[in-house]
Parts: sequence; structure tokens; C-alpha cells
Amino acid sequence: MSVSTDRPARPVQSVDRALRVLEILVREEEASLGELAREIGVHKSTISRLVDVLSGHDLVEPPEGQGGYRLGIGCLRLAGATAGRLSVAAEAQPVCDRLAAELDETCNVAILSSGMAVNVCQAEGSTTIGTRNWIGQRTPAHATSNGKVLLAHLPEEELREMLTRRLERFTARTITAPAALRQELRQVREQGHAFAHEEFEEGLHAVAAPIHDHTGSVVAALSAAGPGYRLTEEELPRVRDAVVAGAAEVSRRLGGPAA
Repeated sequence: MSVSTDRPARPVQSVDRALRVLEILVREEEASLGELAREIGVHKSTISRLVDVLSGHDLVEPPEGQGGYRLGIGCLRLAGATAGRLSVAAEAQPVCDRLAAELDETCNVAILSSGMAVNVCQAEGSTTIGTRNWIGQRTPAHATSNGKVLLAHLPEEELREMLTRRLERFTARTITAPAALRQELRQVREQGHAFAHEEFEEGLHAVAAPIHDHTGSVVAALSAAGPGYRLTEEELPRVRDAVVAGAAEVSRRLGGPAA
């Protein structure tokens, strides 16, 4: 592999290379000068100068013993400052808008509060028959796709406490047995999405996927919902894939993993 000469890089090029160093350290957790140089395609002396600058801003930590370079505490300061300003609703709304237009169905984002799924943003498709305005509404987590995603990612102690409560029945398909719900939540966590088939309202189908924040924690869920005659068993896989992709995009906007 050819590498560039050791002449000083243009300022913008240096910034690009510095950002690539950080991206590599995010992915690999640590790397040597040689590994960084090979991946970026420059001489080790060029990388050495870059990591020296990054180290001066606490964005990179020098090796300890035989280890490699790692991200520094300066990255935590930047992440914390950004995360504090990010709102799930604000970051999710444009994704909801686009997804609703693409699927022509109602899309919602919900967070978990006191065991209930609370909808914080919504977008509707152009179809005449849709769902009502759910913003600010509290819905039972065990009976909705968003709620099941949020419950599935609760710490075990919190989930156990939730399952000691009475699970209200809303339709003939509502899951009210704690053991059955726990089994479904395990499947939701493994497959990365949840379905709700007429479990909260007769004729209403929905699919949801988790939204992660910058720590990797699930902080919200994105769903698409519509009447069963439109969201049929044959149609749901396409909607599921779009919802999973939309949730991944919101996660990225919040600084979390993209998938």
C-alpha cells in the first residue's frame, strides 16, 4: 500500500485525518501508530503529529505499556455537552415525518414513564383513515409495540417489579400473563423489534424498534401503526424493516449506535 509523503497536510485534510483517527479508536477501542497509519494511508510520523495534537486536547490517551492509543476524557466532555442538548422528540420528528410519508401510516416515538409508554412525537401519512393524535398520551406498555420494546430493555429488577402489577386486558389478544409477556419480551430483545396485533385496540396493528442514546441505552421506541386491513401479515415485514432503519437513524442522531 502506498502512503503519502511526510509533507505537512493541508489544514482541512489534517482535520479529516484527525477525525478518522477518532473514528478508528471508537471502533477498535485502541490502536498503535502503525495500525492507525496503515488504515489511514499515511506515514507514522504524520499520525504521530496528529495524535500529539489530539492528546493535547485530551481527546486521545497515549499508550500505557504495550497498549495502544485510546480515546481520552475530552471525548466524554464533548459527548456530555452535546447529549445534554439533544431532545429525543426533536431529533426523532424529522425521521418520523419521512417514515410516515414513506409508509403512509402513523408513526410515533414513545418513552417509558412510570410503567407507561408516553408518546412524545407523531407524524401521519396521507391516508384518510389513520390513528388519533397520541402525543402526550400514556398507553399501557404491555399492550403496545412501543411499550414492549421499552419493557424488553428494562434492567431485570425493574422488569420484575413491573410484572408484579396487574396486566390489564384491552382486547382478546392482550397479553395478561406475566410469564407469557416475559417470553415475548425476551424475543423482542433478541430480534430487535416488537409487533402488536390488536392488543390495545381492535383492528390496530403496529411494529416498533428501539432508539439508543449516546451511552447505548434504549431511551425510546419508534413505531408505525395502522389498521389491520392495511398492515397485513404480508405487509408488516416491509414496514418492520423501515421502522428498524428509522430507529437506527434516530439513534445515530442521538449519538448512539446506528444499528
